[in-house]
Amino acid sequence: MEDNWKDIKEALTSTCQEVLGLKKHHHKEWISIETLDRTKERKNKKTAINNSRTRTEKVQAQAEYTEENKQVKRSIRADKKKYVEELTKTAEKAAREGNMKQLYDTTKKLSGKYSKRKRPVKDKEGKPITEIQEQRNRWVEYKKGYGNELYIERKLMFCRIKQGQK
Repeated sequence: MEDNWKDIKEALTSTCQEVLGLKKHHHKEWISIETLDRTKERKNKKTAINNSRTRTEKVQAQAEYTEENKQVKRSIRADKKKYVEELTKTAEKAAREGNMKQLYDTTKKLSGKYSKRKRPVKDKEGKPITEIQEQRNRWVEYKKGYGNELYIERKLMFCRIKQGQK
């Protein structure tokens, strides 16, 4: 039974690889080929850690992996810095030439996607409110209270100024 399953599994995987091909990994456009090679080396060193049989082998493999990981991170940082500098030069050139479309596109690439951090609305006890209508009601309640506090504070300040105190 075990042998039959292995044969079926091997036939299926080989057929799928022939027909569909292997999945191509899409990486960031700014990562260089040398960095990609280093990541493959790092992956090989990680498998060496997992395949090591003794503790000394594992410690040695772990040290090699750690060093390779540092190198990969350095290389990625250098690639990104180079890419950003290239984009800024392109943006400066476009600005000098008055090419607004290219300037806009490169600025958009440089800035990346921005999303405001979303924090949950909390009730007076500090517990998060999940229902949308309850959140709206809490905001209305908060704004009314905030407005009243400001109004009272301003009125007190006005009275102090009127009396000559501050």
